[in-house]
Amino acid sequence: MENVFVMDHPLIQHKISMLRDCRTGTNEFRKLVEEIAVLMGYEAFRDLPLMEVEVRTPIESCRTPMISGKKLAVVPILRAGLGMVSGILTLVPSAKVGHIGLYRDPVTHEPKEYYCKLPESIEQRVVTVVDPMLATGGSAEAAVNFIKEKGGKQIKFLCIIAAPEGLERLHRSHPDIQIYCGHLDRGLDENAYICPGLGDAGDRIFGTK
Repeated sequence: MENVFVMDHPLIQHKISMLRDCRTGTNEFRKLVEEIAVLMGYEAFRDLPLMEVEVRTPIESCRTPMISGKKLAVVPILRAGLGMVSGILTLVPSAKVGHIGLYRDPVTHEPKEYYCKLPESIEQRVVTVVDPMLATGGSAEAAVNFIKEKGGKQIKFLCIIAAPEGLERLHRSHPDIQIYCGHLDRGLDENAYICPGLGDAGDRIFGTK
């Protein structure tokens, strides 16, 4: 699928395997999510536009490339997406951070919005939406809808694990955005959980049950 990138980097795959392990505790899980976000962000930002600026080195002045345009925006889907934000900010400390709050209806499994706050001038920014899990695709689809309604045009979506059902739905709804997945899993169970997955990412990041 065009604009869909499934990561094959050995470090990403190794760390995802550690995430899956039910014996991995909250602190280690949280650190792994952050580390994976750094590695995925490095790949996802490969096409950021550059412009040349004048810089004076200790030796002489030179023209040298820097990222052009407005600062990036990072938008986690609450609450699990928060675990990936620090990893992205490690790469781009100047990025602005927004938040989209969604919860999944336990019967329909469809997303319901309860919060949406985006950085100003969103239409001029490269917006990176982060959520560790892309299951049914409903939350991701809704989040991208909200961003586009606010004027966002350049959008990337990063997830650590995706189900084929969610990936297909998000790509079908928003074929213009770039989607980056750490790993594509087998599918969803009857409760719309990714299999084999890694359980509830939010619970494992924040130590709740």
